[in-house]
Amino acid sequence: MMRISGYTPLTGIAGRSQKKRADGSGSSFDLGSSGRSESAASTGSAGGIAGIDALLALQEVDDPLTGRRRAMARGHDMLDMLEEIKVDLLAGRISPERLTRLAMLLERRIDSGNPALEKVVDEIELRAKVELAKLGLYGS
Repeated sequence: MMRISGYTPLTGIAGRSQKKRADGSGSSFDLGSSGRSESAASTGSAGGIAGIDALLALQEVDDPLTGRRRAMARGHDMLDMLEEIKVDLLAGRISPERLTRLAMLLERRIDSGNPALEKVVDEIELRAKVELAKLGLYGS
């Protein structure tokens, strides 16, 4: 057990002084004209604007991983389309909607900023172009 010896009250901390009300409740509310409320309001609003500016600036900055994720998702989508086209060819019927979607995916190039990933996406695009060319839908 620890013994506390000597009690020194905190100094410099002032409690709230309360005026006794006529009804004896001990609390009061006074709307005096002694303060300068307009200066307090102006300093509070400046901090809010600075916070909004910072958020807007963050939204404008591109996340380097966003381009990479989009490029990877596009590559996966093209591979899925090529797989579905292969199944269609084996079944003897080719879905024109799938071919159209694959051609649209080829038009939407997304730069990832990663040379290794770009090389893989280029190879997937080449394979998709070859498949579309075989069916007479790409090139002249």
